[in-house]
Amino acid sequence: MTANLHSPERQLIALRIEHADLDAVIDRLADQTPLDELALQRLKKRRLALRDRIARLEAALDPREPA
Repeated sequence: MTANLHSPERQLIALRIEHADLDAVIDRLADQTPLDELALQRLKKRRLALRDRIARLEAALDPREPA
């Protein structure tokens, strides 16, 4: 298979994996006592940025056609 390692499809997979990993880290951090609110806030901001990148990449790969 000669798939490009930097293809948009592979980038999308990598971003989804990173987003899922961040979800797990955020869940673990939220259960800890004492709660590190600054770290939690930074991770959530990073997760939101990843979600935005995923949405843009999905839109670029599958553009919606007007009805």
